[in-house]
Amino acid sequence: MNLQSAIPNLIDLALAEDIGLGDVTSEAVLPPDLRLRAHIVAKQAGVIAGLPVAEAVFRRVDPSVCFTPRVGDGARVEAGTVLAEVEGPARSLLAAERTALNFLQRLSGIATLTRRFVDAVAGTRAVILDTRKTHPGHRALEKYAVRMGGGQNHRMGLYDMVLIKDNHIAAAGSITEAVRRARAAHPDLLVEVEVKNLDELREALELPVDRIMLDNFDLEGIRAAVRMAAGRVPLEVSGGVTLERVAELAATGVDYISVGALTHSAPALDISMDVVDK
Repeated sequence: MNLQSAIPNLIDLALAEDIGLGDVTSEAVLPPDLRLRAHIVAKQAGVIAGLPVAEAVFRRVDPSVCFTPRVGDGARVEAGTVLAEVEGPARSLLAAERTALNFLQRLSGIATLTRRFVDAVAGTRAVILDTRKTHPGHRALEKYAVRMGGGQNHRMGLYDMVLIKDNHIAAAGSITEAVRRARAAHPDLLVEVEVKNLDELREALELPVDRIMLDNFDLEGIRAAVRMAAGRVPLEVSGGVTLERVAELAATGVDYISVGALTHSAPALDISMDVVDK
């Protein structure tokens, strides 16, 4: 799923719902020849993601708008940092403002939360992963923001990796049978299997799997699983992962920690556009 291919459709949808038949306020209040220069400013500290999307919004509204980034995506900034400068027709800037900021605030919020998780597990082997718990249609953007925050992407969708979960196992009859079918059907794809207890882990460790997910294990269970696996297969922790407990989860020696909250619960970063000259 390519970021550049995802942007145009999302921008068109967002502009259509916001501008509709026209920005009646700006068209009534502002003369058509008025030009403005404005700064896009971070109102709180965080990690930035989405500046190319914001630029694409302004240029979709009016190709004559000049958008100059002052930082790069992935940058950690303090409150008051100028992220970009925009200059062009006043009506165009104000028509694009909200949509551009909506994308930028949302993606920067995801990047900021991801960086907090990544910082919390620094010094361990654990890699922070996202999940498929993204806003419909926005997955490419939101997973991009996770990468800008220092995390890594789990599978993009149901098509690029085999992940055998409890319902698959129940329907197939066993972990062993589910893995056998998956390997036969997709020999070239990474295969991960979810286990709910140490008995299932023991079974999974004897199978040709690339990763094992420990679903909602308690801390002692995770430690026992790490000892049992002994590095033979990478282990991923999933379920109930919070910023408060991610460090102790990482300290068990697991390889991956997947966090749905990165995309489904990240608060938007406070960013505004302030006119500085006309």
